[in-house]
Amino acid sequence: MIDFILNPGQIETESMRIIRAGITRPWSEDEFPVVERLIHTCGDPSLEQVIAIHPRAIACGLKALKEGANVITDVEMVRAGISKEKLKSLGGSVQSFLNAPGVAEQAKEWGITRSMTAFRMHPESLRGSIVAIGNAPTALLEVLRLAENPETCPALIIGIPVGFVGAKESKDILWERQSIPSITVLGTRGGSPLAATVVNALIYTALKQLAH
Repeated sequence: MIDFILNPGQIETESMRIIRAGITRPWSEDEFPVVERLIHTCGDPSLEQVIAIHPRAIACGLKALKEGANVITDVEMVRAGISKEKLKSLGGSVQSFLNAPGVAEQAKEWGITRSMTAFRMHPESLRGSIVAIGNAPTALLEVLRLAENPETCPALIIGIPVGFVGAKESKDILWERQSIPSITVLGTRGGSPLAATVVNALIYTALKQLAH
């Protein structure tokens, strides 16, 4: 019989101990919570090698959250994974326009994805927000296009779409745009849980800093 740890607190403590013991890159103190949570969420220590965090990403994300910024997601799954009550305590909310009125119809008319259309139809929501993309490469490309305009530029882009068609390429483009603070996982790996995890790590850090 395996002697399983059953106490939730002990499980998390031991998980983080194992993750920290395996960290190989020189992350800053502010970056570390994001890195360890990403590894914890996917259960794969090798993910560390493809995590990319812009030098200003953490600072810009925390500043935006402390000022009550909203989080805009590409799909409902990312939205569902974010700690909404904790974000609300900072003055922000989570929004996804994927199922907003007219989006499906407009997507058909334009011949593009709904997730891409959702951002194109609500550009004003992006300014000063944190955008979290966990599914759709096309949504990330649209956000990058909108970010070229200061009036529709987010404070931080968390771009972690997953898949084999466009995901790697869209993240490469994101990472090449060093004028925009971003957090991503390079390559084909990604997904909604990872995008939500990054947002939550930033929320928890912001709340912890405000408490001191």
